[in-house]
Amino acid sequence: MVTLGHVVFYVRDLEKSTAFYRDVVGLEVAGRIFNDRAAMLTGGATHHELLLIEIGAAPGPLPSRRIGLYHVGWKVGDSLDELRRVRDRIQAHGYDIEGMSDHTVSQSLYLRDPDGNEIELFVDDPGVDWRHAHEWMEAPVKPLRL
Repeated sequence: MVTLGHVVFYVRDLEKSTAFYRDVVGLEVAGRIFNDRAAMLTGGATHHELLLIEIGAAPGPLPSRRIGLYHVGWKVGDSLDELRRVRDRIQAHGYDIEGMSDHTVSQSLYLRDPDGNEIELFVDDPGVDWRHAHEWMEAPVKPLRL
C-alpha cells in the first residue's frame, strides 16, 4: 500500500505559516528542526503530514528554493527491503534517483516526475517511536546506502 505521507512547503514567514496551519487548519506542531528554520506539523497519522521550511525574504530568484511546494512524500512501506524494491522499480523504468537520505525516523529516495516535480518515496523505521520520543528531530540527515 502506498499512502501520502507528507507535503513540504517553502514559506517566507515560518511563525505566520505555523500559526495558520496550527490555529486555522488544526494541525499540531510536532517539533522544530533545521536550527529552528522548519516546523513539522501533524494531524496524528504520522510524524509529520506537513513540513514548513522558512526561506525568508531572500533577494533575487530562487530557482531551487521558491515559495510554495517543495516536494510530496509518499510512504511506500516500513522496511528497507520494501524501499530496495521501490529503488529497483524506479531504475527499471529509467528514472534517476536524485538523492537517498536517512532521516532516522524514515529513509527516503528522491526523484522527479516527468514534469520536474520532486517526489520523495520513503519507509518509516519501525524502531523509532515518533509518537513519544523526539530525539530523532535533532539527528542530522545522513546518506542512505541501500
